[in-house]
Amino acid sequence: MNRTCTGYDPLPAMSRRRFLGSFGMGLGGIALSSLVGPRAALAGPTGTHFAPKIKRVIYLFQSGAPSQMDLFDYKPLLNQRHGEQLPESVRAGQRLTGMSASQSSLPLAGSPFSFKQHGQCGAWASDLMPHTARIVDDLCFVRSMHTEAINHGPAVTYLQTGSQFPGRPSMGAWLDYGLGAENENLPSFVVLVTKGKGGQPLVSRLWGSGFLPSRHQGVRFRSGSDPVLYLNNPDGVDASSRRQMLDRLKELHQLQLADNADPAIEARIAQYELAYRMQMSIPEVTDLSGEPEHVFKQYGEDAKNPGTYAANCLLARRLAERGVRFIQLYHQGWDQHSGLPAAIKTQCRETDQASAALVSDLKQRGLLDDTLIVWGGEFGRTNYCQGKLTAKDFGRDHHPRCFTVWLAGGGVQPGMTHGQTDEYGYNIVQDPVHIHDLQATVLHLLGIDHERLTYKHQGRRYRLTDVHGNVVQPILT
Repeated sequence: MNRTCTGYDPLPAMSRRRFLGSFGMGLGGIALSSLVGPRAALAGPTGTHFAPKIKRVIYLFQSGAPSQMDLFDYKPLLNQRHGEQLPESVRAGQRLTGMSASQSSLPLAGSPFSFKQHGQCGAWASDLMPHTARIVDDLCFVRSMHTEAINHGPAVTYLQTGSQFPGRPSMGAWLDYGLGAENENLPSFVVLVTKGKGGQPLVSRLWGSGFLPSRHQGVRFRSGSDPVLYLNNPDGVDASSRRQMLDRLKELHQLQLADNADPAIEARIAQYELAYRMQMSIPEVTDLSGEPEHVFKQYGEDAKNPGTYAANCLLARRLAERGVRFIQLYHQGWDQHSGLPAAIKTQCRETDQASAALVSDLKQRGLLDDTLIVWGGEFGRTNYCQGKLTAKDFGRDHHPRCFTVWLAGGGVQPGMTHGQTDEYGYNIVQDPVHIHDLQATVLHLLGIDHERLTYKHQGRRYRLTDVHGNVVQPILT
């Protein structure tokens, strides 16, 4: 059953027998679709609403919310007024989390890290990010992101699914529903999670299909000998036996479909067949042993350790080469309510080199032109200290009013900084970008009108950007 960017199921839930009996042109339509392909029903020359700038997305999600004023949004005034109270005129009565709302004071906390301008574009970066600093001319910084969500669960869900409430399809699922797969032997939506990291929990609904058919959900790859759970044949079952079993199972499913056109049955058939093909393709793509030594040196020594952030970045490049459309990386540990100076150093040491290497590696291989990389968390951090401010230690609370992400790749202006926050790093003063705007922009680069990619569920048409969102035109080429 073909799902398209036109935003509805062109084939209602009925059996093939009823369909062919009800529509005189049914056989001719099926014959034509087999000739012109499944995307021909879409508007545009490439099977999308308009010509796409990119083919794939790699989302480097920094779970827990990195502190923007310690990484990319330089605020020297905070250092000058370190320890002073956050002016009420700046806060203007805005909501605080329950973790700092009861504090008797909100002392400003300047960054203990050094900042410099880098590249021809002069983008600011702290000394925590030396590798990213070297590629700023390839990056587009958006320093004016904002969200309504103030706690992690709703905020991560909002960015990943367009809603603070669980149950909606994730971005990767929407893209698979709208565009389909580019390859036959790998999932079009793959999820990679850094192993061994604590922090805010990550749940499978973040890469789920919601009310879309289940075949559109993300497939999580794990480190170790069994990257996808239950994919390998059990003991005593060889490939030939598995093939015979799948053929007989498909015949039974087809008999059931003739009387009951349940989309879940068709999804199950497709997933069984994909799983069979993945038994060969996944061991090949996840085996990094054939990568040359200079590549491991580029990504960092951690790249030799499967499941680390560096190894997942390298795996993301390999998946991109093989036509995977949406690759989602999660790295936990950025939720630094206390002990920020030490904790953020660890986070940057684990992620900085590999993130920069992924951009450079794709560029060297000619893949960056049709790939979009997104780096960022679910919200920002406060300019004031949560808890006690000492000479060498402090923490920062959640701050949805402004945060920074960066993008790189096809269709995005390189060497650009978009948006501006006030001198305290508390409010946006120029070019605000809502998370729905970011989502609309990602879809736009893939050739999708975010208002037209919809799915009817329980009497309402839903979309990733819900009921608002605008493409951020100034950052596009």
